[in-house]
Amino acid sequence: MVLSRETPEIVDLDWENLGFTLVNTDFMYMAKCGPDGNFSKGEMLPFGPIALSPSAGVLNYGQGLFEGLKAYRKTDGSVLLFRPEENARRMIIGADRMCMPAPTVEQFVDAVKQTVLANKRWVPPTGKGSLYIRPLLIGSGAILGVAPAPEFTFIIYVSPVGNYFKVLKAQRNAKEKGYSDVLYLDAVHNKYLEEVSASNIFVVKVEERPVSVDELFVADEVFCTGTAVVVSPVGSITYQGKRVAYDGNQGAGVVSQQLYTSLTGIQMGLSEDRMGWTVQLN
Repeated sequence: MVLSRETPEIVDLDWENLGFTLVNTDFMYMAKCGPDGNFSKGEMLPFGPIALSPSAGVLNYGQGLFEGLKAYRKTDGSVLLFRPEENARRMIIGADRMCMPAPTVEQFVDAVKQTVLANKRWVPPTGKGSLYIRPLLIGSGAILGVAPAPEFTFIIYVSPVGNYFKVLKAQRNAKEKGYSDVLYLDAVHNKYLEEVSASNIFVVKVEERPVSVDELFVADEVFCTGTAVVVSPVGSITYQGKRVAYDGNQGAGVVSQQLYTSLTGIQMGLSEDRMGWTVQLN
């Protein structure tokens, strides 16, 4: 797809009612890697279906992984990325565990920049949402036996999204009982908090250690974090028939509100980035 001179700088969408659903954008990035472990220079392609053999490693043995990060539009119209190099490092770690080669940090970040700039008109206006970036690394080569695929494909596509917490889908059995989500405990002791179904969870207390489910009933504040949810307060939790409510039931608590304001201020370029976390695209 070629954007003409008449193409608007920002797409005409209902920005006030964006959900966390796929919106087809203009371009996607793709690079290939063969048995030598080196990725090709990559190219921008029109967003659309890709061809895969039925015997592709990702389809038969699940050899693949994905990342998620966001781009934000500043009030001056420029676009910021938030710590993309950390997503690159995490992909490298995950790929090693899956016996896959991975793009270098530099290749990953450069590919993200190219993809966002090619789809810049889909970045929502300041405060209306963000451009969700989905890098994929998959075993695209055909293989029959259990072994690493002979070819790998690195893909990045993007979609504008709104505030995730507004459309967070609960697991069906919890939703039928009137709950918004499920809180998972560890598999070994069945008492330490792991996560909710779509994000991390935090209990406000100044120390770092495993948190048991019993402590939920004496916590002042609980909130979830994640690329999509950012920082979202928890209103109440029910465990074995016992329910406890938090400040989040009436809105964000003091700590979660401070974290949300500080984090989104940096992400959207409204506050000074003293940590060097953002990358401005030109």
